[in-house]
Amino acid sequence: MATEPAVRSPGRKFLPLPAWTGPSTRLVHGGRRPERNAGSVVPPIYQTTTFHYPPALSESAELGGTYLYTRMENPSQEAAAEPIRLLEGAESARVLASGMGAISCTLLSVLRSGDEVAALSTLYGGTIDLFTEVFPRLGLRVRWIDDAAAADPERAVGGSARAVFLETPTNPLMQVHDLARWAKAADAIGALLIVDNTFATPVNQTPLALGADLVVHSATKYLSGHADVIAGAVAGPARLVDRVASLATNLGAPLDPFAAFLLARGLKTLAIRVARQNENALRVAEAFREHPAVRRVLYPGWASPEEEAIARRQMTGRGGMLGLSLSGGIDAAHAFLRRLRFIHPASSLGGVESLASLPAETSHRHLSPEERRARGIDDGLVRLSLGIEDADDLVRDIREALPPG
Repeated sequence: MATEPAVRSPGRKFLPLPAWTGPSTRLVHGGRRPERNAGSVVPPIYQTTTFHYPPALSESAELGGTYLYTRMENPSQEAAAEPIRLLEGAESARVLASGMGAISCTLLSVLRSGDEVAALSTLYGGTIDLFTEVFPRLGLRVRWIDDAAAADPERAVGGSARAVFLETPTNPLMQVHDLARWAKAADAIGALLIVDNTFATPVNQTPLALGADLVVHSATKYLSGHADVIAGAVAGPARLVDRVASLATNLGAPLDPFAAFLLARGLKTLAIRVARQNENALRVAEAFREHPAVRRVLYPGWASPEEEAIARRQMTGRGGMLGLSLSGGIDAAHAFLRRLRFIHPASSLGGVESLASLPAETSHRHLSPEERRARGIDDGLVRLSLGIEDADDLVRDIREALPPG
């Protein structure tokens, strides 16, 4: 019977799962270690900073693996990382203290002073800040790829990039990019393709299977799913993930054990949550596609026939995110947020509760109005993260909050 390979570290093996197991089975059982944890069905919280040091490290295989210090490794972290590894189809995965921690440690582990990273201009605002405020001080160059150039990744990547960074769908415009094509373009010049898979989740999309080298997540969002954890994750080949983990250790960016426990708990319901969120987002997008107060609906694949073809090819679901660009601009957006009943005006995403935010005032507030407009982010854009509520209630809440047109 074919099974998934266990984690590489000797003595730290998880329950081997048959290759035919589906996403929910992997999420529920992926972090189990039958021979450990006093038989507990739920992996416990290893709320400790340090571990007993054996007389000889050669004994570590018999002792089930040697842990030294939680900043380096902790069983609770591994129990959260293993389901992510399985779902992304990766050789290795690690969890970190935040999504930005995962992005920064991943990029800094593969870049050196003087290197260039090619990046889509339509990215999460925190990532843009990292690239514009921090990277120049480290001698790293960023070459921005705008929407027009992104249509031709072979030309856009260029010959000098050491890494290529993108999101798909993008935050907040929900643009979809052809991962297989970007992977080939990066490979042609010897660059690494790093994909932020936060919006799609590995339930809907697996970038590594399409040629990406590394995948990062803000695990704060869909992976944990309950708006009570700040966490990040990276997955990919062990040789690259080990470099990220080493840097995270040196920078002090591990995930604490209790947060890892909450992440592991949230992951067990990821597949069923995402399935419902996929349905709710599509229902809402279709309900307001022709609404007179909505200038445009931003939904993965809807920007063009080309993007629709890409989304059909590489995604099994479109995710729980969408944008409503309101005709009345910022004033209409503010009034809309005030009239919502139970969709929370809040800046995060991916939880069981639906949220609404204005990128101009939250995720992309650090950009000037001119920079936001250049990236296609208008002041009337409302970003919606649809939760698991009843779809009819969500549609009614939004309809009653919108002006008649």
